[in-house]
Amino acid sequence: MTPTATTGVERIAEAFASARADGRATALMPYLMAGYPDLETSVRIGLRCADSGGDLVELGVPFSDPLADGPVIQAAGTAALRAGVRLHDALAVAAEIAERIPVVLMCYTNPILVRGFERFADMLVEHGVSGLIVPDLPFEEAPAALLACDERGVALVPLVAPTTPAPRLAMIGGRARGFLYTVGVTGTTGERVALDAHLPDVLARARASTDVPVAVGFGIATPEQAAAAAAAGADGVIVGSRLVRAAGEPGDPAQAVGALVGAFAAALGGSPLG
Repeated sequence: MTPTATTGVERIAEAFASARADGRATALMPYLMAGYPDLETSVRIGLRCADSGGDLVELGVPFSDPLADGPVIQAAGTAALRAGVRLHDALAVAAEIAERIPVVLMCYTNPILVRGFERFADMLVEHGVSGLIVPDLPFEEAPAALLACDERGVALVPLVAPTTPAPRLAMIGGRARGFLYTVGVTGTTGERVALDAHLPDVLARARASTDVPVAVGFGIATPEQAAAAAAAGADGVIVGSRLVRAAGEPGDPAQAVGALVGAFAAALGGSPLG
């Protein structure tokens, strides 16, 4: 995809709009861990995601205490850290993928605070990153980060959970940029046997709180579940652990992940190329 938008916020909006223009109500956002199974392969995986029907990519930065992540993504991050992958490496991966598809960086707070919100946001712009997800940044501590991102056209994407109370949901949704990341299950990331029966209600509450698209993640492991999430009202579907698991299996990781992304895209009504 050749971007026509000039800011990260605009590029994310363009990705959701392009999915709708293609006849799909729901955009597909594959997740991958930067540097897993190695740096070069993670770039190839990201590019294959773009070729196989992904509309955006969520790129994880390896971190030593990933409290929101389940065992598969934790293990991938640990392997990347042991191989020496650091923030600058993850940003280099992001820059290559961002030439083809919008990248939303998922990074925990500590690496950001070490550099400061403004410097970190500058780094995102320099590497073509469109958005930022900070899972351990509380709403009350987010204004400085939001200001730094807003000034640079980077989307600070907040998360809400099934347990988020209505007043807090309204506050978070009102400040959402790019899209509102709606956690589909209570707990950490990981594959689930089935989606939560209350997902339609969770998505409806999220949609009522915001003017940006609502994307659902955590627990979506099969194309059938992705289709069910779309039918439940999601504007975007985020798939993580299943793809990260495939990246660590023997064979060609990029091909394996691309085939899965293609299957998810097809389930959402797309026309995958990979």
